[in-house]
Amino acid sequence: MMKEKRVKKVKAITLGCKVNAYETEYIMSRFKKAGFLITEENPDIYIINTCSVTNTSDAKSRKVINRIIRENPESIVVVMGCMIEAHRDYSNDGISIMVGNKDKSRIVELVNEYIENQEKKKLLYDDFDDYFEDMFIDQMQEHTRAYVKIQDGCENFCSYCIIPYTRGRQRSKNPDKVIKEINTLVKNGYKEVVLTGIHTGHYGSDLDTTFPSLLKRICKIKGLERLRISSIEVTELDDDFLEVLKNESVIVNHMHIPLQAGSDAVLKSMNRKYLTDYFRKKIDTIRKIRPNISISTDIIVGFPGETEELFRETLEFAREMEFSKIHVFPFSVRHGTVAETMENQVDENVKKDRVKRLVALSNELEQNYLKKFINEVLEVLIETSDSNTSIGHTSNYLKVRVTKNLPSNTIVKVKIKNLDNLVLEGCVYEESK
Repeated sequence: MMKEKRVKKVKAITLGCKVNAYETEYIMSRFKKAGFLITEENPDIYIINTCSVTNTSDAKSRKVINRIIRENPESIVVVMGCMIEAHRDYSNDGISIMVGNKDKSRIVELVNEYIENQEKKKLLYDDFDDYFEDMFIDQMQEHTRAYVKIQDGCENFCSYCIIPYTRGRQRSKNPDKVIKEINTLVKNGYKEVVLTGIHTGHYGSDLDTTFPSLLKRICKIKGLERLRISSIEVTELDDDFLEVLKNESVIVNHMHIPLQAGSDAVLKSMNRKYLTDYFRKKIDTIRKIRPNISISTDIIVGFPGETEELFRETLEFAREMEFSKIHVFPFSVRHGTVAETMENQVDENVKKDRVKRLVALSNELEQNYLKKFINEVLEVLIETSDSNTSIGHTSNYLKVRVTKNLPSNTIVKVKIKNLDNLVLEGCVYEESK
């Protein structure tokens, strides 16, 4: 059994979304403030924040847990998050502490209790979604971009999705606390902030406020140069939001708007609450406001009942929308969802073929979008550098390689010269005096 004096070093493993990344960052900051050492080498404690968005995510989470326990039999292993909520009967004798999506903010306290009494715990609640678990960070290990979680939960109940059951009801962070957190991050040197949530655009519905109202307040924060929204549903792009997008240049020139299917029949079966014509009109409106905006999306292929003809409708619609990138997911049956019991499940080999075809289209569209910026001058937030190369991203989230060593967390103007394997290459632009 591990002795107390050895339990000082902690390592986190985060799977899944940006919300998980934010939560892990908060937990590690609490460990640091409590006197633990954050390390990659020979940790005494492992914190594993799991994902359950697909069957593949579940399998990956279990694989990581098993590997950590096998390779580190003397370590304290803490497992938390969506996979635990989705599979409440999951057990593994090597796990010391297991929690779902409640009590993440108490991990340090729970670990200290375990060090004291060596008693394993599994904490799951029926009412885990009855409050917003407040977290506050003032820095992140990724120094050039900070995440701020403003919202949790989802009540859309798309027929394929397990997340409403693992994350619970919609709930929002107090807007004053959001502003305070972002202000702190900006004062600590962060130029770009990413707003994250499970259903980000639904922010405020439980607090008698709105997402656009919050955006207006955030955009007034002095020193904030870029505000990025991790993802937003097309149904949340109302007139108030579009007005903010038009007037606030701090909001970056990139939006991730999940489509999920380009066929009306499939969208209805998915319970997505919009059809392709609605989606098309919203995208057209956005592009009138921001002509060069990058719009990326998610699409699920092989949904139950998706015929070859319906899949071709998705291909054609995706091409028409000229997305800058498509994140492609084969349909994954999630136990407890409506889609689990649907007839006409699609053969796995057919899914693989459709994934391949949609990924090919995504690569083509991404190439087309990137080529527009050759010979243009773009502002790049530098993230990493070596002896003669620096890499960063533009406002519209294009990856740029610069032929010069530049300090990280600086924004520089770059003249784009060429495109290499979906990475733009250029040199620092020297303005004529």
